[in-house]
Amino acid sequence: MFMRWPKSLTWICGVAVAVLMSAVASAQDDGGGGGGDGGDAPTGGVEINADGLLRLKTLTDPTGMLDRQKAFAAKAKLSPQLQQPSAMRMVSLNRLEAEIAKLRASGKPIPAEMKYLAGLTRLEYVFFYPESNDIVIAGPAEGFFVNGQSRVVGTETGQATLHLEDLIVALRAFGPDGNRTRVISCSIDPTPEGTQRLRNTAEILQRNVHQLRAGDEVNVVQAYRQALGLQVITIQGVSPSTRFARIMTEADYNMKLIGMGLFTPPVPIVTWIQNSEPAAVSSNALVRWFFQPNYDRVQVSADGNAMKLVGNGVRLAAEDDRVDDQGNRRTTGRANRASRLFCESFTANYEALAQRMQLYGELRNLIDMSIAAAFIQKSDFYQRGNWNLSVFGSESQMPVEVHPAPQYVEPVVNAYWKNNMFVCPIAGGVNFQPRVALNSDRVQQDADGTIEQKKQAHRVENLAEGQWWWD
Repeated sequence: MFMRWPKSLTWICGVAVAVLMSAVASAQDDGGGGGGDGGDAPTGGVEINADGLLRLKTLTDPTGMLDRQKAFAAKAKLSPQLQQPSAMRMVSLNRLEAEIAKLRASGKPIPAEMKYLAGLTRLEYVFFYPESNDIVIAGPAEGFFVNGQSRVVGTETGQATLHLEDLIVALRAFGPDGNRTRVISCSIDPTPEGTQRLRNTAEILQRNVHQLRAGDEVNVVQAYRQALGLQVITIQGVSPSTRFARIMTEADYNMKLIGMGLFTPPVPIVTWIQNSEPAAVSSNALVRWFFQPNYDRVQVSADGNAMKLVGNGVRLAAEDDRVDDQGNRRTTGRANRASRLFCESFTANYEALAQRMQLYGELRNLIDMSIAAAFIQKSDFYQRGNWNLSVFGSESQMPVEVHPAPQYVEPVVNAYWKNNMFVCPIAGGVNFQPRVALNSDRVQQDADGTIEQKKQAHRVENLAEGQWWWD
């Protein structure tokens, strides 16, 4: 929705309205084939009120002093073995579940080392050991603490730590019953009525554009905000009351703020605003942005008992929609130049961004865990390992649906001056597909046996009673 201003105006004004619309985190089947203690885990940089309205929390630690103090205090509490950085920490999922079952039976709480999976900061490997029936995830790990942004991060690198409750959500989506969750999604959409009101408002402004003066863009922004109204958040495939759903929604929201020039990220990213050319976009165009998996490949051992994820994990893609006279959207499958440049820049800088903003490390962890869960299911490790997910699969025993569900979010509105055009894009999305990542055309056999060597170098042996992780 774009409007050209008369050449006679002495000022150039554009208003960018980002309606946070998405098909967030789609875990769609390709067709072929908190850990449980009352939600007391940190939930990051958003808050949700009693009406389900999502808003950003403002948390600041400009000098980093608070984080340093928290990290120092955490090191004093963690065991020396747990806080020691490890390039390859192994976590046996079925042994972990067995230990948690004992805690539940005795009425004891789940300790932090279990909630945060022994400090894993990435899930890089999945191993199955037939001789002991252990199903193991592995990756780099270190000590952890809750930082000033209410995120659990590593004491050494500050990287986002994996959460057991997120892993449980992923495992339930691809569980031992063989049912495949066709799509995991979080969609943030304007209502048809809001989209129609937006079109009507734009038409009224077009007819009265000669009456606008410098400074009136503030009033135009407010008119658009009122026309659009609250955006509806719809979660599919996982419970909207999970931390998993919350992180997907927050990542989508923050990404749009960056694209619209309303949030300055800690690494340089070329925004949509910087390259937008209103004349090049149709008057009824809606801009959509999507997070997707970004793995160079998925490597699998010759016997199929080991997997490695190779790549940065996340990319941002774009496409345009069109809106008809009734406010309905139609996907075109194409994207304008400004969107492509924004997505390319975001993807190229994702690794650096995840290191500085743990939110994006958490989003990548969700994708990693979802693909790992899909691999466990597809490889039949549940049956082969005699693991029925009896505790992790039970909401009564391991409650993870304990967070306020996001239902609405306000539209993001930005005002800027550019090229005699009135700009109104609608943005959206995240999309990751765990089972698609395991398609035959994307899986590479570990020809030189490197993954098998890793597996054997860290095999399950000489573990103490009750031990569920090791380096």
